[in-house]
Amino acid sequence: MTNDDRPVLVVTNLDDPTADFVIAELHDRGVPVVRFDSGDFPATLSCSAAIGDTDNWRGSVQTPSRRAELGSVRSLYYRRPSGFAFPHLDRQDERFAVAQARYGLGGILTSLPGCLYVNHPNRIGDAEYKPAGLAAAAAAGFALPPTLITNVPNDARAFINAHGPAVFKPISVPLYLVDGKAQTVSVTEVAADEIDESVAGTMHLFQKRVDKVADVRVTVIGERVFAVRIESGLLDWRTDYGTHTYKPLITPPVVEQAMRAYLKHFGLVFGAFDFALTDSGSWIFIECNPSGQWAWMEPPTGLRMTAALADLLEGGLRAH
Repeated sequence: MTNDDRPVLVVTNLDDPTADFVIAELHDRGVPVVRFDSGDFPATLSCSAAIGDTDNWRGSVQTPSRRAELGSVRSLYYRRPSGFAFPHLDRQDERFAVAQARYGLGGILTSLPGCLYVNHPNRIGDAEYKPAGLAAAAAAGFALPPTLITNVPNDARAFINAHGPAVFKPISVPLYLVDGKAQTVSVTEVAADEIDESVAGTMHLFQKRVDKVADVRVTVIGERVFAVRIESGLLDWRTDYGTHTYKPLITPPVVEQAMRAYLKHFGLVFGAFDFALTDSGSWIFIECNPSGQWAWMEPPTGLRMTAALADLLEGGLRAH
């Protein structure tokens, strides 16, 4: 049981099993938790904050069952909250209200004094730009597959002819629903003769396909590193979790050093890194998700990632 009564804020949507595991662990430790979805504002979430010349934010954020004083939040776990919405307003008034909520409530939550962010929402936003992630990965010393981002069909064809076989992958994946269910937009192999003029309609990412023997997911939680080899036989392992086997790995020091440089570049304390593992033992950087999932790997591997994340949130800045 902790003697520290400063709360941990958990900002996420209602259906988030990963956050559920962390909150349960924190509750078992006696750490106070205030969970809410920013999309609940203003229906069931309220906030009032004041600031003067010499002090930080004073006030609170409040749900129907919890209240957190803004000046005493030890850490904030920012996962995947839903967006602000004001469906009762007309479109123009809704745009105005959303902007006020985003920059008002959102601005307060991103400037809490003495708070450890896992991760800071603004830093998450920076890191979610895939081109920025690839540039940071190259600067950190990772091995990368040749990559082209373009809306020029002839350039796409030339790239595939030069580097094929190649894959197409989305640069960003907003909520994509099919028959009302969220879908993963998978990585697909693409040939030069499949490129048509529709490519000119928006930006596309093409990448040399890595000849891999397995995938690796490395979850970095503060100072802790958890690497898992994923055997699936799939081009995109996210398309069928039923095919997977998992095995914990030791991360090569040069890869860990590059991950630390990458996280420092974006100001992150958490990152879920994906690598393709080649038959020569090379770890090829694919991406880093600043809000990535990890909990499903814990039972088959025995890796104590929930505890590590709870340690980080419980300790706050004093333990970081």
